[in-house]
Amino acid sequence: MLNRFLGRVDDGIKGCYDGTGMAFGKIVETLQRLRRELPQLYRWLSPGIGVKRWLLLTLLGTTLIGVGLGIVILHIYRTAPETWWLPLLSAASLRFLSRPIRAIIFILLGLGMVLGGIFGINRALMGPFLRPGKKVVDEITIHRRRERGIKIVAIGGGHGLATLLRGLKEYTYNLTAVVTVADSGGSSGKLRKEMGILPPGDLRNCLAALSNDEALLTHLFQYRFPDGQSGLNGHSLGNLLITALAEITGSFEEAVAESGRVLAVRGQVLPSTLQQVDLVADVHLPLMPAGVRIEGESEIPRSSWRVRRVYLQPNSPPAYPEAIKAILNADMIVIGPGSLYTSILPNLLVPEITEAIRSSKALKVYVCNIAAQPGETDHYSCEDHVRAIEEHVGKGLFEVVLANLPPKDHLDEKIEWVRVEDSRKSNYRTVKEKLYDEAQFTRHDSELLAKSLISIYQQGHPRIMS
Repeated sequence: MLNRFLGRVDDGIKGCYDGTGMAFGKIVETLQRLRRELPQLYRWLSPGIGVKRWLLLTLLGTTLIGVGLGIVILHIYRTAPETWWLPLLSAASLRFLSRPIRAIIFILLGLGMVLGGIFGINRALMGPFLRPGKKVVDEITIHRRRERGIKIVAIGGGHGLATLLRGLKEYTYNLTAVVTVADSGGSSGKLRKEMGILPPGDLRNCLAALSNDEALLTHLFQYRFPDGQSGLNGHSLGNLLITALAEITGSFEEAVAESGRVLAVRGQVLPSTLQQVDLVADVHLPLMPAGVRIEGESEIPRSSWRVRRVYLQPNSPPAYPEAIKAILNADMIVIGPGSLYTSILPNLLVPEITEAIRSSKALKVYVCNIAAQPGETDHYSCEDHVRAIEEHVGKGLFEVVLANLPPKDHLDEKIEWVRVEDSRKSNYRTVKEKLYDEAQFTRHDSELLAKSLISIYQQGHPRIMS
């Protein structure tokens, strides 16, 4: 209504404006600016951003101050002798108008001044922290929505889990990544052998994915020194930072938490266990019925033979208590995506983790990989992935299987798509969606994956996040 009225006044002034009156031009510009800013002012009163309560408190305090000043001024006006300034005070209080009109005028002026002051303070305080082109009200609305988002626990490791977290952080800040600590290769493996700490690589990737702003600091955290140039060859700067913090704080989990604070992480990244564990696999070789045992997470994909079973050594390590707490309090638990035998199962082979998942009332979803992983899941279908998990930890661990829908016209023979053979025979609800990244077909698109998971959750909870 007010915006329409201003538009009419604006049009009327434009009709009177003859191109020579600078005053009229400034009035037109002011009204046009007011028309642009007015909808933004309305948005400050929209539900859910936590502003109205403080605005009402400010107005109440201002009103009480006004009442107090009014009492003082009224007392002075009634008791003061006839002086030269009394007529000025009478004119300033608009005594020549009726009381209802005076009240409306002063209330509107007061509201305008309070709102303008609050708006100016917000711009002055928030301006240094806003990215170019962003508005304060937009940032607050997004922050409040994500702050009240559903509690999601993602279990896995590797690049798949980082991709998932990168998409989910656009919907909620209540994210927990439970990450395997069985890594034995690369920079993590070297630090594990030389420093005796848990491998930080997968935790580092998840911290970077959950960073509030994946800009220069996050890229620096992910920086890897080139091979063959120094004693740092092959090491990631983030791995070295976590290692140094572990030495300083005396606690690996505290080092991860401090790294999260440095990167302004929204959510938390937790190891599945704090015990040093090694991953061992029994693989099937032709003409050898007994098979061969391979030790070390990094050695398993290199064998190029079908994996029969994987184990943790020592067996049945204790779970990290904070990870158990997060799983039991979750609204949704997402298992995967990631390497089946070297990223997902090492978490599920911690017995207390699996028990907590079964005990949780959360919606449990397994995200199947897009493509087979050479040396680990060659020729695996979606059903083969599910069957492998069931053989290790039993049936009924999750309720929904989210699988990728491969493109019909993609004929690249180098990509072995993981396909759903017959979802009608499955004991789980199977959802097939386009999840692949157009730039890299073998990996998930973080935005599509997160959108599909939130949609699955909303179908069972239609009032949530609507």
